Amino acid sequence: MKIIIINGPNLNLLGKREPEVYGSETFESYFLQLQKEFHNFELSYFQSNIEGELINKIQEVGFDCDGIILNAAAYTHTSVGIGDAVKAISTPVIEVHISNTFAREEFRHHSFIAPHAKGIVIGFGLNSYRLALQSFIL
Repeated sequence: MKIIIINGPNLNLLGKREPEVYGSETFESYFLQLQKEFHNFELSYFQSNIEGELINKIQEVGFDCDGIILNAAAYTHTSVGIGDAVKAISTPVIEVHISNTFAREEFRHHSFIAPHAKGIVIGFGLNSYRLALQSFIL
């Protein structure tokens, strides 16, 4: 099974950025753990702070992967374009958030991705990615 994790803006700073919200582990370190745990999956990872690059990657992989795990970060709440890209592809997308976005500022309560996603995992820290991966096994 071929799964790609796509992370949006500022997630390259995991381990440094607001550890009280996002924890102290880098995503790269966590991704290595996921690769070991889900060794039967072909896992890849892409991160960008640029909205258009995220849209390009979604379009690039959106017809030949078995699944996309997407944490569009702040673009979740602002990007009609990313929502449209998810709607346009055939690959199922699981929307993921590390923090509980509903326990944060009100503008984070809306997602342009959610209406087009297969499912959403919110608020379980980095384990949100693990739960999203497990959803592809079911």
